Amino acid sequence: MRIGLITSAPDHPLLAAAGALLTARGHRVEALDPAAAAPPGPPADVYLLKARTPAALALARSLEERGVPVVNPAAATELCQDRTAMAELARRAGLPFAPTRTADGPAALLAAAEAGDLALPLVVKSRQSRRHDLVARADDLARLRALAEQWPGEPVVAQPYLPSTGWDQKLWVVDGRLFCTRRRSELADPGHDGPPHGAGGPGTASGFGPDDLPAERARIALRVGEVFGLDVYGVDLLDGPDEPVVVDVNAFPGVRGQAGAPEALAALALRVAAAGPRTPPTPPGQRAAAPAHAGPGAAAR
Repeated sequence: MRIGLITSAPDHPLLAAAGALLTARGHRVEALDPAAAAPPGPPADVYLLKARTPAALALARSLEERGVPVVNPAAATELCQDRTAMAELARRAGLPFAPTRTADGPAALLAAAEAGDLALPLVVKSRQSRRHDLVARADDLARLRALAEQWPGEPVVAQPYLPSTGWDQKLWVVDGRLFCTRRRSELADPGHDGPPHGAGGPGTASGFGPDDLPAERARIALRVGEVFGLDVYGVDLLDGPDEPVVVDVNAFPGVRGQAGAPEALAALALRVAAAGPRTPPTPPGQRAAAPAHAGPGAAAR
């Protein structure tokens, strides 16, 4: 089999480890520049879409139009970059996603808060998920005013800041296999203590794995994949009294320090490649919706 990687960083630990496993089994792994208009020569049997730039998404779409399977599909990847669309789809599907309000910029949130139409504290995020985007906690009007000055004209979403332990539950799914850890929240109060560092390095917690995850949270993580049409993804859950509350979904995250993740990714690539050409996938939100109480496998992929 030929497995293509749409990424500018084929040495990423997860991709490199999965690629080494595939190569050891006699398969060919090829990195494809995300800015390329098309692969040089015949396409690979499957492509793993790690990059999320507009050029990478356009490349993935062109491959899908030719029947080449792409993991994750371009439409699903793009949807996870729009936090407004993400929240709307999740809540329509009955997922416990944090209430999300969209605004043209922090200044609009400030005006709403000053008018008494928006309660504080808030978590303010760029509407478009990307590297070095805005993710900040605003406890008062002064903080919102500062964000309005620092990020003028930045489209944003706002979510209520909910009490937590100062740690988030980071859940990852690769082809239905669940991985997880607890990670120090960047928005936590400075006084929060936490457990020792885990395999993910500083800021992650040891002694927390899939066996420690309550069944309801595992069910939510798997349901996210059904709703969003994802095979490799991450789900952020609050670690606190208001759980389970989903605050973010990420397409093809790093999944660092998780034993078994490279093996799961390699197996997924081979399974999809062996299935052969496919029709372009139905965009998320257009598939038949399963009931909110449905378990894994209830929604059409």
